[in-house]
Amino acid sequence: MNAKTILNELASAIGAFPRRQVLQPLPGTRKPLYHASKFPQQMAFIGVAALCLVGIAGCRRTHGPDVVATVNGKPIMRTEVETLYQNNLGESQQQPSKEQGDIVRLNVIRQLIDEEILMERAAKLNLTATDEEVDSQINDYKARFTQEEFNKSLADKHLTLDDLKRQIRRSKTEDKLLNKEINSKINISDTDISSYYNAHKAEFNLIEPMYHLAQIMVTGQPLPPQQQSINLQNSKATSDAEAKKKIETLHNRLESGEDFGLLAQNFSERPDTASNGGDMGFVSESQLHGSPDVYGAIAKIKPGQVTEILPVFDNQHRPIGYAIYKLIDKQAAGQRELNDPRVQQTIRSQLRDARSQLLRNAYLEMLRDEARVENFFAEDIFKNGAQ
Repeated sequence: MNAKTILNELASAIGAFPRRQVLQPLPGTRKPLYHASKFPQQMAFIGVAALCLVGIAGCRRTHGPDVVATVNGKPIMRTEVETLYQNNLGESQQQPSKEQGDIVRLNVIRQLIDEEILMERAAKLNLTATDEEVDSQINDYKARFTQEEFNKSLADKHLTLDDLKRQIRRSKTEDKLLNKEINSKINISDTDISSYYNAHKAEFNLIEPMYHLAQIMVTGQPLPPQQQSINLQNSKATSDAEAKKKIETLHNRLESGEDFGLLAQNFSERPDTASNGGDMGFVSESQLHGSPDVYGAIAKIKPGQVTEILPVFDNQHRPIGYAIYKLIDKQAAGQRELNDPRVQQTIRSQLRDARSQLLRNAYLEMLRDEARVENFFAEDIFKNGAQ
């Protein structure tokens, strides 16, 4: 451990970045504790001894068994890692091997380290989410459910209300930080859009009509053993009768004006689309013809409307459940020109997302360089694995 690191150890505080400062430089000088010129020999001896003692103490890091890592001295607790680990496993009946489990835990710890680095940076910029912002999000979330459903949702995710508030605060804080530091600085010009269109013109030539669809699906079929949670509520029908009753209830709620996306997130049993509000993306007309019932129902409705309840079949055309579809948009066949607002918006979103991801990754790497991170869990794995 060198002298600079020792000084950084003494000067560190919550939210500080004690190594080289790229974004906010540290003050340029630090007043010495002694003037060596007064006692040159004695102070030289004391200084060397002090550095040796500090170096030994600094290198002999101590931490409790419940601490798996630290970021600028702030601990990351084993309990939080285990909660996220269990949520990652979901309801799988097949337990991973020790090596597989530790790989997941390492990824969880890396995620928590990155989150803490971002939280500390946000605190320095006074961008931490307020209690009012967190409570507002909690109230919006609770409004979707009865109190019993809300409590069950927390229990299924192994969370307390305080855990949920902490997650919301982190999420909102990260959004505020990245919006200020990254997204607000991204500018997609008309030239950028035109250049992309000219290089990818074929992508905007539709050879057949395309339908942008969303789906809510319910099935009485059991989940595969390795399947994780399927929706925000972990809501799952266990029989055909239960599935039919559930889909009818959801259809009635849609008819009453409830949001399709929110209902899909909370109750749809198709895991690959539920998290996106049931969004299936664009489906070609020829694909829809493979399901005549679905095509016929969608052909009757306009964008923004939903179908009646339709049966869902497996590959052997055996009924396995029920679905409701929403037609979000329909595009006719032919070349989409650059002056089409939908084309411009599609390109603008793609370019913005790509730049945002690139800048976010670079920004986080810079913050990691400035942070003092110790991953005790990783050190223990490496040490024990070498034995």
